[in-house]
Amino acid sequence: MVDVRVGQGFDVHPFVDDPDRPLVLGGVVFESERALRGHSDADVIAHACTDALLGAAGLGDIGELFPDTDDAYAGADSIELLAEATRRVREAGWSPGNVDVSIVTDHPKLAPRRREMQDRLSAAVGAPVTVKGRRPEGLGALGRGEGVAAWAVAVVTRG
Repeated sequence: MVDVRVGQGFDVHPFVDDPDRPLVLGGVVFESERALRGHSDADVIAHACTDALLGAAGLGDIGELFPDTDDAYAGADSIELLAEATRRVREAGWSPGNVDVSIVTDHPKLAPRRREMQDRLSAAVGAPVTVKGRRPEGLGALGRGEGVAAWAVAVVTRG
């Protein structure tokens, strides 16, 4: 008998105008005058994937594993955090099946670099990760370009 569990992840970060901070999404650095504010590199896609996997395995959330109050994670590469979370998921006896992510933003354009993001995320997870872009259609803070949000769903199996 195979056990199957599903986890959900969510993350949101506001934009900041900081020329020294890179805009990182799905482990890929985008050319941009704006970046996302956060304790780590603020990669909302990797963070949502991390939370989805941890939730599916019953291992808490990204804030418990990598707290933003710990200076060790200041500026951290979120792909490395995702890989470490996945290692812990496997250590707990679960195998990632796949992760599916939706990101909501008008900036930057994701389609030209979607494959690169999916490859980086999939390598960290050791299973397929898909990324889909959604436009906020002018609604709310995301529609005003104040930040970026991402939702992820992960499947893990055991047995």
